[in-house]
Amino acid sequence: MIESARPRLPRRYGRGRLVRLSPVILTIVIASLAYATPPEMAFSRLLPAAPALAASMWPVLPTVLLGTVCLLLMIGLSLVFPDLGTWWTAAGIIAVTVAAAYGSHVRLQRERTLFQVRLVADAAQQVVLSPMPRRFRNVEIESLYLAAAAEARIGGDFYEVVDTPFGVRLLIGDVRGKGLPAVGAAAAIVNAFREAAYGEPDMVDVARRLDASSTRYNAAFPPEGPMERFATALLVEIPREGRRIDILNCGHPPPLLMNRQELRLLEPATPSPLLSLAGLIGDHYTVDTFEFTPGDLLLLYTDGVAETRARNGEFFPLAAWMRRQPPTPPRELLTALHSDLLRYSRGRLDDDIAALAVRLGDPGGGESP
Repeated sequence: MIESARPRLPRRYGRGRLVRLSPVILTIVIASLAYATPPEMAFSRLLPAAPALAASMWPVLPTVLLGTVCLLLMIGLSLVFPDLGTWWTAAGIIAVTVAAAYGSHVRLQRERTLFQVRLVADAAQQVVLSPMPRRFRNVEIESLYLAAAAEARIGGDFYEVVDTPFGVRLLIGDVRGKGLPAVGAAAAIVNAFREAAYGEPDMVDVARRLDASSTRYNAAFPPEGPMERFATALLVEIPREGRRIDILNCGHPPPLLMNRQELRLLEPATPSPLLSLAGLIGDHYTVDTFEFTPGDLLLLYTDGVAETRARNGEFFPLAAWMRRQPPTPPRELLTALHSDLLRYSRGRLDDDIAALAVRLGDPGGGESP
């Protein structure tokens, strides 16, 4: 699984270290200017800024030590320039250092709380997005997940793959909303799929069970606000004999199929109702069948992929991007997609992103690991 809890651009380690040392650099610069300029310029009065800056990135003790160093520097300056107003500046350094130490303590407490929240989110992720094998017999699969919420490891997008007596079945979908409030609804759908995919020979019956589970969850935990909570979903079945795929699309973005260097958009002949809405508009589900031969590459994705925006507001050109990709295994395809999405959006994603890349190998290509 290719995963990122928080979208980010490649980290520059040298710049990060420089930022961490900026309070020390600021102290040296202020002290140097105070010694090198006339007393009337009074650069020494800027010394309280150093411990204030340290509080935003340092623990309590180093912050206090830096404040002590600034106080000693001020005393040293007073020996060279007796008329600097030493005691007023020294009092300012002491007051700012005390406030900075408290601010550092509060920041560290919040960081610990956020760490605990992320641990809980990790546990939720293991429920909704459990690790899966990369190969089911002759079907090779790779996954990608990016959560838009910086504080969350998971949002409203979900997926699952199971090997059943009826073939390999895949699910990908998107609950309305993002972040932790959507996790429960996604978990209800994914858990229902794990059970129904094994027990129901017909994908229409699988979809009905997903809709029922989503409806029950929404009844037990009503969404906040006037908008109803619903989900788009895409069900895919790859029969054991291969050569075709069956797709049931509940209002989800249609997948892309690369077949012998030709790209196809697998749109449904008749869209099926979104999950939680079948009771309102009817449970009329349609399964579409498409050719799927060895070597074909199938990309399933949520709307966060196609709706990723550049700074000028243009959407990510997914179909054009897919056409430019050389024949590649699913993992390399999603690694490239991951990198290009972050580059296109400058690391700022507005929605959660999930994707599955599926490639069909030759029959008898090996058992699941």
